[in-house]
Parts: sequence; structure tokens; C-alpha cells
Amino acid sequence: MEELRELLKTIVNGELLQMVFSAAKNPHAAVKIKVRPLIVKRELVFQASIWDGKKEKHTNYKKGALIEAAVGWLEKDYKQLQADTASMSVSVLVSKKGRVTIKKRELQERRPAPELSHNRKKKYILQEGTRVPFLVELGVMTPEGRVVNSRYDKFRQINRFLEFIEDISPCLPRGRELTMIDFGCGKSYLTFAMYYYLRELKGLNLRIIGLDLKEDVIDHCNALAEKLGYEKLQFFTGDIAEYQGVDHVDLVVTLHACDTATDYALARAVAWNAKAILSVPCCQHELNNQIRNEMLQPVLKYGLLKERMAALITDGLRASLLEQQGYEEQVLEFIDMEHTPKNILIRAVRKERAAGELPRIVPKQAEEGHGVTMDRKALTRCMEALNIDPTLNRLLSGEKCN
Repeated sequence: MEELRELLKTIVNGELLQMVFSAAKNPHAAVKIKVRPLIVKRELVFQASIWDGKKEKHTNYKKGALIEAAVGWLEKDYKQLQADTASMSVSVLVSKKGRVTIKKRELQERRPAPELSHNRKKKYILQEGTRVPFLVELGVMTPEGRVVNSRYDKFRQINRFLEFIEDISPCLPRGRELTMIDFGCGKSYLTFAMYYYLRELKGLNLRIIGLDLKEDVIDHCNALAEKLGYEKLQFFTGDIAEYQGVDHVDLVVTLHACDTATDYALARAVAWNAKAILSVPCCQHELNNQIRNEMLQPVLKYGLLKERMAALITDGLRASLLEQQGYEEQVLEFIDMEHTPKNILIRAVRKERAAGELPRIVPKQAEEGHGVTMDRKALTRCMEALNIDPTLNRLLSGEKCN
């Protein structure tokens, strides 16, 4: 670990933007630790934000103490470290046998130094005042880098989405070309944002595919990708349920795919053994027509309440079904409710498996006493009590859905 310790001595300073420790190997470790520099009482310290999956706590370290803590985290708790400074990006991987691999990439242009004030303003990943070519072309920014007043909501949405991408990026494989798909990409604001952030800023070797049913939209997106020189960003006209263009995908994104289109996208992600999934569902109508429960009838008789309950139950079951397939999942707020009621994001990252272990598939027809888990039993009881059978449940069970 001495090489790691020397690296940390070099990058732990006022030019550090952030360090993210992830891919926990200790079951008792937090989900991730994110470190950033701060000035507290005129002294430079480093704040570690420790996220356990439900809440976050903060601890401030001086440089020497942080270096020793970081070495300990990588020795005992985590397999990956991603560090970004004003002048370089660094990836650290720790093998099961403790072998440390360090990869450094010098940046052609320095990033702005971090804002070290403890009471700093909201810091977006894409900053106003810095010209971002795709945002200019999409009408979100002026050529001078100023956000257009009427597009501030879109600007904030893009940055919020990139925060989710930033969180899951350490979980993505390294050392080969990554494949990512955005199902139902539409005008592709977030598809372009994902490409710009991961490839142009982070330097990852990847290609991104956008898929949508509208030919005119796809033609426009391809023309824009060509104009921007985004050679590894392509858009195709096609249906989520029938797409056969690739045989392996690392990250699946589905944003506002309507009703059961989200289920088909999630099922495809599971079939591909995708490492990560980001899904913002929309128009969850299916269960609204199925749900029946005598005990809940005094509430379900109100159409508006039934519709909202059905939408929440739909997304809760989707998250639970992904958990059954071996994913660690969270249901998070995408953007504020004041902007849109369709603000739930399902984030899922596949759990680490032993070499040669197959994906965990739990068929819905599994019965008590035949290897079914208690979680699966509870999930089945829930669906039976509500008289529902979601499309995703049937797809993951191998059934054909009309």
C-alpha cells in the first residue's frame, strides 16, 4: 500500500475535487464514502460523507489522518477509489489478494479549483459560465456559457441526473469499452449529458446508444452527435421490447418510458446482466386496471387516489423484483415535485458475485419448500393480496407479454 500512500500524499490538497470510495468488500462497510476539501475556521480539512444507503454522516479529517483512513478503507472495506483533482483523474482498484492497481490520466485542460467555503453555493457538475457545446446546441446555454433563463429547470435536471451517473460510475467495469443504452431517449438531453460527462470529461472508453420510436427525433439527434464530433454516440429508431442490436450492455437508462415500456427495458437490462440501471418510470397505468383489495376498497373507490397508489406500488414492485435478480436498489427523488410529479428514480447496481456464479433468477411460480427466499414469498403475497401481476414479473419469469 506504500504506492497508494504516496499517491494520496500528492493528491490530497486544496486542488482535490473529490474522492469516492465504492464497491464495498466488507458487508459492514457503508455503501460509499465521498471526500471533498473544505476550509473550516481558516484551516484546510477534508470532509468524508459516509452514505449507508439511508442517511449520510460527515467527518472532517486533517491531511495525514485522511491518508491513513483512506489506506485503511481500501485495505479492509472497498475495492475502488476514483479521485479527481484540478489536473488529473485517478482510478485505484484493489484485487481480492490486495494487489493495488493505480491508473492516472493527466487532463489537457485544468478544471476550476474547488470552492472550499463550508457554506458554498450549490455546485453543479456542469457549471454556468463554462461553455458546454451540447447545451449550447440544445438551447440550454448561450455561446458564452450563460444558462438561458427559461431553461434553468432543464439545466438543474441535467445536473441532477449527472449526480446519479457520478455515483454509479465507480461501479462500472474498466479496461474495456463500455456499452450504454438509453431506451426512449426522446430529444436526448440526458443522453448527450451522459456522453459528455463520462467520455469527454471522465475519459471513459464507452459507446452510447439512444433508442426511440420517433424517426424525426432520431434523425435530429444523429445529426447533432455528428456535428459535435461524438463518434461513439448513435441513435436508432426502434422498440424497446424488440431491440436486438447488442448482446451485452453495462448501463441501461430508461427515462419516462411510458407504462410497461419501462418493464421491458428493465427486463432487457436483467437479461444483459447490466451492471447498473437508472430508470425514471412514467404513466404507470397497468396496475390501476388490476388492483383490487376488499380491505382497501374504502380508499381505492376514489379514482385519483387509486391511480396514485397504483403508480407507487408499480415502482415499489419493480425495485423489489430487481432486488430478486441480484441488484442493490434504491428508490430516490429525481427532481423536486414542484417541477413534475414523475420524479421517482429507481437506481439499481448489480451485486458482486463469485467468479463463474450465474445471475440469480427467482421464478414467480416457485413454491414454499422449493428454495424460494422469504423476500420472494413476501413479494408474492403482496401481489396476490392486491390481485396484481405486473408485466416485469411475467417477463422475468420467462412469460411472453402482449
